[in-house]
Amino acid sequence: MRKLIYLVIFLFISTGIYAQTKDLVQYVNTLQGTDSHFGLSYGNTYPTTGMPYAMHTWSAQTGKNGEGWKYQYAVDAIRGFCQSHQCSPWMSDYAVYSFMPMVGELVVNQDKRATKFSHDNEIAKPHYYKVTLNNGITTEMAPTTRGVHLRFSYPSTGDAYLVIDGYTDMSEIKIDPAKRQISGWVNNQRFVNNSKTFRSYFVVQFDKAFEDYGVWENQKDEIFSKKQEGAGKGYGAYIKFKKGSKVQAKAASSYISAEQAVITLNDELGKDSNLETTKARGQKTWNELLNRIQVEGGTEEQMKTFYSCLFRANLFSRKFYERKANGEPYYYSPYDGKVYDGYMYTDNGFWDTFRSQFPLTNILHPTMQGRYMNALLAAQEQCGWLPSWSAPGETGGMLGNHSISLLADAWAKGIRTFDPEKALKAYAHEAMNKGPWGGANGRGFWKEYFELGYVPYPESMGSSAQTMEYAYDDFCGYQLAKMVGNKHYQEVFARQMYNYKNVFDPSIGFMRGKGVDGKWQEPFDPLEWGGPFCEGNAWHYTWSVFHDTEGLINLFGSDEKFTTKIDSVFTLPSTIKPGTYGGVIHEMKEMELAGMGQYAHGNQPIQHMPYLYSYAGQPWKTQYWVRQIVERLYNSTERGYPGDEDQGGMSSWYILSSLGIYAVCPGTDEYVIGSPLFKKATITLENGNKFVIEANNNNKENVYIQSATLNGRVLDKNFIKYDDIADGGTLRFEMGGQPNKERCTSKYAAPFSLSKE
Repeated sequence: MRKLIYLVIFLFISTGIYAQTKDLVQYVNTLQGTDSHFGLSYGNTYPTTGMPYAMHTWSAQTGKNGEGWKYQYAVDAIRGFCQSHQCSPWMSDYAVYSFMPMVGELVVNQDKRATKFSHDNEIAKPHYYKVTLNNGITTEMAPTTRGVHLRFSYPSTGDAYLVIDGYTDMSEIKIDPAKRQISGWVNNQRFVNNSKTFRSYFVVQFDKAFEDYGVWENQKDEIFSKKQEGAGKGYGAYIKFKKGSKVQAKAASSYISAEQAVITLNDELGKDSNLETTKARGQKTWNELLNRIQVEGGTEEQMKTFYSCLFRANLFSRKFYERKANGEPYYYSPYDGKVYDGYMYTDNGFWDTFRSQFPLTNILHPTMQGRYMNALLAAQEQCGWLPSWSAPGETGGMLGNHSISLLADAWAKGIRTFDPEKALKAYAHEAMNKGPWGGANGRGFWKEYFELGYVPYPESMGSSAQTMEYAYDDFCGYQLAKMVGNKHYQEVFARQMYNYKNVFDPSIGFMRGKGVDGKWQEPFDPLEWGGPFCEGNAWHYTWSVFHDTEGLINLFGSDEKFTTKIDSVFTLPSTIKPGTYGGVIHEMKEMELAGMGQYAHGNQPIQHMPYLYSYAGQPWKTQYWVRQIVERLYNSTERGYPGDEDQGGMSSWYILSSLGIYAVCPGTDEYVIGSPLFKKATITLENGNKFVIEANNNNKENVYIQSATLNGRVLDKNFIKYDDIADGGTLRFEMGGQPNKERCTSKYAAPFSLSKE
């Protein structure tokens, strides 16, 4: 027995569970980025209360039903507490229903029931949200993966009501006073590809008796007192409790059936006698995840920013599968409306996230990523297309076919749970056809791209951006085919992966629009947004050659000309020319506010650019600019981001860059070296290994790497590999206040490029 006890203690100590787990949830502020609106984004987030990758999350709601801006920090009244799945305000939400406690008079109208509150009376953490409204009602929420534990504490000054709102579309509601239970379904959505069977079935169990009840509908705000059920557009319910009550409610939802909602309720919340139990379990879950990356040697504000970003980096893609009574996973498909065994994930725009969120998740959650890759292929079978942006079905949002980036990147990093032949066949279909949903569902102008070697302008708006992203995606197809020995697809995609060269005009040193006749777009102004580019201009998109930076350098003519051009991005004035947008959009304003010339970190296309110095013999400039961006453009407050946070994409850039690494080219196993923000970071891998990044003499001034070792050996390259991290070890930097211009300046030190290969 004594030996067993010693063994258990040893295992706890060796795995870091015992004594080393820190309360890192304390640093997370889920209000980060919430002071946003249509014209300016400081994140476009809402105070997400939920578990990691949860099927359902919860949020206070200040905006009208159906508005994308669910919660805005500047708004001083709350109109509900809602189940949420929103991955972007531009996509809006789905499967929403909400609760709103009232005191005194019953008010159902969403505008009239909105109640004032102060942020001073608000606690916003991943595992717990609490707010006391100005009328004295306190609402608390503690989430599970597919449910929530709620508590409403009413003052004794008036009657205690709770309004349940059926949101924007059809719904059904049933009240069972004897069981103290309300159940029903909602089907509000925008992007379910076969929506006839779409339902979010919910069940809510209360711990207090109903003194009164009824149903109502939110189209005319008509109330049906004592009625126990109703169905139609926007149908909801109201219940009344004893004055001064403290009411707990457990709620869970299912896309599969009402019976599954009950199974989930019992499984996830059945044993929780009070909200504190659910809250404590949620805090433990988040602390275990946040402790996977322990950083040391930063300021209080840097700790808050880091862990707030790490929280957001672990929300998407959300789980879309449920657990049967025996624990086995199954799911309702948002693609064809049928139920399947296995795992499904959704709510992600890959244009936003292939660059940073997935490369970070491959480090932290390889098992989940393995399941995710199979889910991508299952989605392709169910709707005929690989997803590009799911919410929860395929929307076809943005541009490019970046599912192949996810698949190739997983394979390159040793995550090989899926059939690569099936993946290549699916991608070939994607690359040579156009689908029915949005610009990125399949490939717009695919024939022209294959025949001309580029997408023509003005036939296609965003044509040069499409050409560059298609070329990168074709590289990923080539790379996956090469890794698995498929000569056929390797040859097919090899023909297109250099197509970025066809939209580069060497006479001016920019990517540019090109017509069907081969003539360059006229007139041309690299400052103009839109036209052949998407949410950016030529200064932003010229660098979008993730897979062949050396080839891009060759187009410029030399390393010196290339780095001088990058220098210009930062030194130019932040002039805005709206171009084909016709007016200033929020991405333009965010670039101007960033104050870094034409560097527009608030949007994805240019975010990798600072790392490109390391391909051209000037890694110290990568080190300088990465630290400038990390320290100047991010913070932990309601204005915490320099643009849309985008399903963890913006946050993951910060996390990786703060660690001192970044995946410029997903689809390879390399992470390019930047400049670590903290003196020490310890990453605990899923396999139990630890990868430690130490930065001796690191501070705000000492941003430059003087020397580096990996596991005691001199690191003479500007990158490390995935296995270096996964195998565990120590990456040690010596930092200084002046650049070391002799270190890692050769092509040998440069990261992967096709042309270098």
